[in-house]
Amino acid sequence: MKKTGYKSFNEFLFNVFDIKVEQNKPMVVITSLLNPKNSAIVMRKILLSALVVFTALVTISSCKKDEDAKTYAKVLVTHASPDAPGVDLLVDNSKQNSAALTFPNSTAYLQVESGSRNIKVNVAGTSTTVIDANLTLEKDKNYSVFAVDSVSKISAVVLEDDLTTPASGKAHVRFVHLSPNAPAVDVAVAGGGAVVFANKSFKESTAFTPLDAGAYNLEVRVAGTSTVALTLPTITLESGKIYTVFAKGFLGGTADQALGAQIIVNN
Repeated sequence: MKKTGYKSFNEFLFNVFDIKVEQNKPMVVITSLLNPKNSAIVMRKILLSALVVFTALVTISSCKKDEDAKTYAKVLVTHASPDAPGVDLLVDNSKQNSAALTFPNSTAYLQVESGSRNIKVNVAGTSTTVIDANLTLEKDKNYSVFAVDSVSKISAVVLEDDLTTPASGKAHVRFVHLSPNAPAVDVAVAGGGAVVFANKSFKESTAFTPLDAGAYNLEVRVAGTSTVALTLPTITLESGKIYTVFAKGFLGGTADQALGAQIIVNN
């Protein structure tokens, strides 16, 4: 151990800090703040240490404030272009999906930083961009983005999603018309029953509408007529759930591109 030149710890305290420890008393008496011969050195050390600690605290505090200041929205993306290939989704040029999103599928809700965001839809595995849109996303809000129309005219439809919890015994349902060449339509109870959603054209949508939970047999009619364009399979609505039903495919289309309906469960 390196020798200090002081005979005792008490002598060290007295010479460096001018601190006097009295015999038989369990207390320290400070006779002056610092011994003059060491004051400049000690003060420099104290100030330097304080500066380092202060800088570290400010840096940590600043980082925490930056992190706390971030706010987020949620975005669900649906591939609704019948003849388009699988796609990749990019937010501010950062790819969001691990596998190609194909017609007529949807992502889950993606957490995206709120504010002005650039959304790109690229042909899967390439840098070929088919949709390039700048969206303003408000914090704590939910959005659906649909890639729509035929591949040669592909574009985006953006909707804000009201995910307010339905009342007891109710479900919320909205309809979105995304069949590029189908006329305006009504969605009605099958067999000539009441119209549930009236006169919606391509790219138009309804609000989320409360319906009693239960099983429904619905049909899509040419708007304002009794002509049935599409009979939907039985839809079972669960209490408390929120659904989007969208018309997909082409009128007169075949196989995967045939006119049909797709259901998204939004919650």
